[in-house]
Parts: sequence; structure tokens; C-alpha cells
Amino acid sequence: MEWLRVLLGIWRRPRQPLDADAAVLARLQQDLGYQFRDPDLLVTALKHRSFVYARNGHGIESNERLEYLGDAVLDLVVAEFLYRRFADRREGDLTQMKSLVVSRPVLARKGLTLGLDTAVLLSADERASGGGRQPSILCDALEAVIGAAYLDGGLEAARALVRQHVLVDFEELLGQEDYVNFKSRLLERTQSNGSGHPRYLVHSEEGPDHCKVFCVEVSVTGESLGWGRGRSKKEAQQMAAKDALQRLGAL
Repeated sequence: MEWLRVLLGIWRRPRQPLDADAAVLARLQQDLGYQFRDPDLLVTALKHRSFVYARNGHGIESNERLEYLGDAVLDLVVAEFLYRRFADRREGDLTQMKSLVVSRPVLARKGLTLGLDTAVLLSADERASGGGRQPSILCDALEAVIGAAYLDGGLEAARALVRQHVLVDFEELLGQEDYVNFKSRLLERTQSNGSGHPRYLVHSEEGPDHCKVFCVEVSVTGESLGWGRGRSKKEAQQMAAKDALQRLGAL
């Protein structure tokens, strides 16, 4: 009668195992402080496209859709937090702070703290090349987890997760120079007083090609505002903008 049971579609198939290790999922949920009612959502949030393609899957099965959703949820929660926290700040200040909080370096560090480097599902080649610690992968995975929490438990669940893990050290973050975009702050200041865009000029390049030091001047409407040195033009420009802000009394 076995053939009849198969024909009628009542053969008991064993449940397919999750792609992610159960212990890893348990540990991650404990660290997140949130227990998923639907663990499949969390698994999907951890699926990098390299993992999906290595299994001949379709790109839509990766975490990219959840990352898209989580990015929007993160923006909303952080924007609401800043709006309520800083009632005396203008839109430009709030935008600058939000850009810092949701920036790739910051989110990647948060993802690393949560252990997403080992939890994210990657192809063998991507894992071997150190993909688990790539800022873009960590950042996308964290946003995907936020998106998954939103679908699993609603906005309150996502808000609690963001507050606990992204906004937890907000005050400390604002004081860390490594994450401050001095060029953006200077541009915002010069535009607000009608001075226009700062102009950055490389005055010198010193040292061999593998160890150059650049010297940059920043000026506005022909007036020199600051100088900076760095191992790249971008770093030197940041230092010049910082010097300008200090001279303007904005730091």
C-alpha cells in the first residue's frame, strides 16, 4: 500500500533543515535580545548572494530584499530618535547626525560586535577571501536583520533592536573623530551662510608612490580657511576641513 500513500500525497517528508546552524541562530538571537517567531526570516537575512548562487539559487532568495526594507526601517527609527532627542536642532544638523549613525563603517562595526561575521551565510570562496568581515557585507546583513525583525514583530520589535544595538552608544559615537565627515560639515556651514562650496587644492605631494603625503588647502570665495595633510587626498581634505571648522569656531 506504500505506492498508494505516495500517490495520494500523504507521504511524510522530513522537515528540511535550516541553512544556518541552529546553535549559531540561537546565539545570534540571544545577542540580539529578540527571539524570532519565524526563524526562516532570520536565516534569509543572513543569506549573502554568494551563498545563494553557490547553491544554484535565484538572487531573490538572498538577503537583499530584507536589506532594502531594513534600511528604510533603520532610517525611520533613527530619524524619529533624533527628532525627539534634539528639539532645538535644525534639519541640517539632524541629517548630519543620521548620516553618521547609519553610515557603513558604523553599521559594520555593530554587525561585527553581534558576530554577524561568523553568522552570515557565504559561499566557500567568499568566506575564504575574508568576506565575513567586509564592511559592505556586515552592514547589509545588519540592515537585513532589522528588516526581518520588522516583518516578524512589527515596528516596535525593530525599534527596540535599533535602540539596543545601533543607538546604544550614540553620544560616544558623536565624539569619535574617525566617523565625522568634516567636509560635509564644512559644506553645510558655508552653504548656510551663503558662501558657496569649499574648494580643495593639492599644494604638494611628498614621498615615494607607496607612501605619499598630500598637503591640501581649503578655501571659500578665494579666502584660505584651512590646511591639512594626509596619506591620501581624501584624508588631507578631511584634515583641511577640520582645520577650517576649528578656525571658524565650529568644533
